[in-house]
Amino acid sequence: MSLILASNSASRRAMLQAAGVEVDCVGADVDERALEAEMADAPPAEIAQALAAAKASAVSADHPDRLVLGGDSLVVVDGKRFDKPASRDEAVDHLRFFSGKVMHLHSAAALASGGRVVWLGEDAAALHVRDLGEDFIAAYLAAEWPEVGQTVGVFRIEAMGVQLFDRIFGDHFTILGMPLLQVLGALREQGVIPA
Repeated sequence: MSLILASNSASRRAMLQAAGVEVDCVGADVDERALEAEMADAPPAEIAQALAAAKASAVSADHPDRLVLGGDSLVVVDGKRFDKPASRDEAVDHLRFFSGKVMHLHSAAALASGGRVVWLGEDAAALHVRDLGEDFIAAYLAAEWPEVGQTVGVFRIEAMGVQLFDRIFGDHFTILGMPLLQVLGALREQGVIPA
């Protein structure tokens, strides 16, 4: 059974391909903000899983003969949930807020077949943001914008985003946006890759 990634995320696609998993990418049409609003009081891990499941289910409904992988990442700092910045000015505001705090990153994945979720996974990481100076924030966004505008934490760990942190606790793949080891295990169980 071939796999569809319910996302246009370059990092998720690259992770899967580097692990030897070929995927087709189909963006999911899901109102993420509406789903988040419905689940406003739920723990972040549950929200991330619900979003991943919604994406996988939506694409799976249009491709019932294929296995579909959905993914989502959610950032929480000081109890406040952050979405992707809508503008460069908002990215500056996010980075100022993150400065000197711990960023909790929740990455979730879901597999769906025939429009129905058949597997869910989630992992979390704690990223300690160093004290960020205004000059650094300006230089960072000059180099990394608009790419980091597509990320909930305003960073790409595989690029200059690593400079935001002084300590990181958690799985590298989770930080990249997907609990890849869990996903690979689920793909083996589904017969997509050899056991």
